[in-house]
Amino acid sequence: MITLASLPETASGIVEKFGVDWPLLVAQGFNFILVAVVIWQFALKKVLLTIKEREEKIADSLKNAEKIKLELEATEKQQQETLQEASLEAKKTLAVAHEKAKSYIESQKEEARKQAEEIIEKAKSSMALERQRVLNDAREEIASLVVLTASKVLQRELGDDEKSRFSESAAKEIKLSA
Repeated sequence: MITLASLPETASGIVEKFGVDWPLLVAQGFNFILVAVVIWQFALKKVLLTIKEREEKIADSLKNAEKIKLELEATEKQQQETLQEASLEAKKTLAVAHEKAKSYIESQKEEARKQAEEIIEKAKSSMALERQRVLNDAREEIASLVVLTASKVLQRELGDDEKSRFSESAAKEIKLSA
């Protein structure tokens, strides 16, 4: 096992065994640093800058995607609210239309009922007038039959004065009996 005290001896033993050439080692170290600086300056720096720009673009894209997602959700919510409002408005309009239709039907029924009542009233009036006319015609006919019967019973020809007097008397009797 190697101890701490024996470490310098081991290092010098390795150097002697492998033959380290110090000027060449320093030159190679300098060349390595020079190549590393050139690669860093001309290649790696640009690659890292490009990677950083891409990371920023990706971050911006993610932010924009999140923003677009939020805007889309807001738009969908607004669209849903608009649809609900439109649905409520349509229901209100439909209810108003039903009420108006019901009111119109009721007014038409009322108008039809009034017209039917007027027609019935006119028919009753017309019937009463027709009845009165038929009664008057019947009275006149009965009166003329009474006069004819009276003349047959009396076996003589009545004059116009007598006929009208009998007719009026018969008409009065019929009116009183009716």
